[in-house]
Amino acid sequence: MSNALLSMSTSVRQMVIHQVQSIPEESFDVQPDPFNNTIRWNLGHIAFVNEYFLSLGLSIDSRLPDHYAQLFKPGTKPADWSDIPPTKEELIQNLTRQLSSFSDIDPSVFDKQMDPPIELGPLKFETFGEVFNFAIVHESMHFATVSCLLKVLQYQKV
Repeated sequence: MSNALLSMSTSVRQMVIHQVQSIPEESFDVQPDPFNNTIRWNLGHIAFVNEYFLSLGLSIDSRLPDHYAQLFKPGTKPADWSDIPPTKEELIQNLTRQLSSFSDIDPSVFDKQMDPPIELGPLKFETFGEVFNFAIVHESMHFATVSCLLKVLQYQKV
């Protein structure tokens, strides 16, 4: 199962990066109604939250700039930003760096018990594998949001 988690995380991240590369940067900050955030926010949020989830079970040093927390942690939104957000290229670099780090994960770490278990709202994760699996689901949800934002933006241009 652990190899399946690594394979799935790699596939999802490759799809995200492929899509991001095709989006013109001028679309990154458009926030159509009724969306709460933008393409840039969703991509930064994916990178920030993924690094957080990985840090719960792995000894990693974050390589994201400190201001990512203020920009992309849960509950943030571009309307409240006072820092300059990362460029499209910087986001792609961070997403790609994280992708390359997936190959460094020892599959045995997925059996590591979380002590105490990680609780997110009604969810409870007992092992790092469960946390990692949720990170994949979380990324997929935001990838779908980016796809929806793109469809709305394309529809509005017609």
